[in-house]
Amino acid sequence: HVQLVESGGGSVQAGGSLTLACLNSDYSWARACMGWFRQGPGKAREGVAAINSDGRTNYALFAKGRFTISKDSIEGTTYLQMNGLTPVDTAMYYCAARVRRFLPDNWHEPRLYNSWGQGTQVTVS
Repeated sequence: HVQLVESGGGSVQAGGSLTLACLNSDYSWARACMGWFRQGPGKAREGVAAINSDGRTNYALFAKGRFTISKDSIEGTTYLQMNGLTPVDTAMYYCAARVRRFLPDNWHEPRLYNSWGQGTQVTVS
């Protein structure tokens, strides 16, 4: 069972930026696909971005051009850099791991991921 710990959330004004981090302390991290999801009040959890074990990335339409997912192999950390934030981006953001090397086309479906972090709150006003 992969253990994931998110950090970096907070409150920002519209137009601001935040960088979220997800620490994966499990040995299987190098072979896992990592994803970022979010869930706003009264909304379903939705995929934001994901990265394959080989570094290829996927983004939701609303994230393209504003958000960047990346990973640091040495630190075992996955990042989500978010720019141009708007109140619509207010949500709890979750890190997730899929213990496979590559993501399918439906990477944005939460059911495909094996482990989840506790989430970090992002509030944009």
